[in-house]
Amino acid sequence: MTRSGQVPVDHAAPARVEAPVSREESGGIRIRDLAQTYERVTAREIVRTHALAGVNLDVASKEFLCLIGPSGCGKTTILKIVAGLLHPTAGEVTVSGKRVAGPGADRATVFQTPGLMPWRNVVDNVVLALEFAGVPRAARRERAIHYIDRVGLSDFHDHYPAELSGGMQQRVGIARALAIEPQVLLMDEPFGALDAITRGHMQSELLRIWEQEKKTVVFVTHSIDEALLLSDRIVVMKDGTVVSTVEVPIEQPRTRESLLEHREAIELRRLLIEML
Repeated sequence: MTRSGQVPVDHAAPARVEAPVSREESGGIRIRDLAQTYERVTAREIVRTHALAGVNLDVASKEFLCLIGPSGCGKTTILKIVAGLLHPTAGEVTVSGKRVAGPGADRATVFQTPGLMPWRNVVDNVVLALEFAGVPRAARRERAIHYIDRVGLSDFHDHYPAELSGGMQQRVGIARALAIEPQVLLMDEPFGALDAITRGHMQSELLRIWEQEKKTVVFVTHSIDEALLLSDRIVVMKDGTVVSTVEVPIEQPRTRESLLEHREAIELRRLLIEML
């Protein structure tokens, strides 16, 4: 049972939506006929909510893919299933050709709220993830510092969360995810709670890190502009299904300013607005 009192139940998936051929190399994700139904028992009836219906999707190794769509369309549900935090009602997810049956060190998730331990400093917050991942004690601190430096916090090793800005806290969350050295990085609106200036800076930082680390990234956002800036492909979702998958034909690195002047970007933005 989830915190909301909803329980996943088994139902047949609706008609299949065709998807590209799967790529099962390291970090590649294959989603087939994915369905998720929640059941909530009230005093008078059983209420069923269909969160996903027959979703099919492939994510190539080292691809940066964005999921966009209105609230409640199933974006976060997909992310949780890929992360192994939620078991689907029907269908299957594989990562690197292996079926996802639960959480694993090959996947790491960054949420909108970093969830740092207030009594631990920056290094110790990252070390905590390595403890859970079973990394040998002797290697934990050195690896934590490496990834903290990678996200630009080399001067803040001994700072506590209360001493950091929202953007800096989120960088610690990203460092914590990278430190377990996953093949896949799952990001659920990680910059949604930040102000516009900080959000723009964090988008640039994420692109820089992705260029260095070359992880497979699945990034959930409500923002069309954010998806255009970050992704190789954009998946548009509505009502628990994939309605379109759009390639972004603009080479990285991109900037917000360049997208405003790029004719293809302007046309693609208009198309995405129409879809949503």
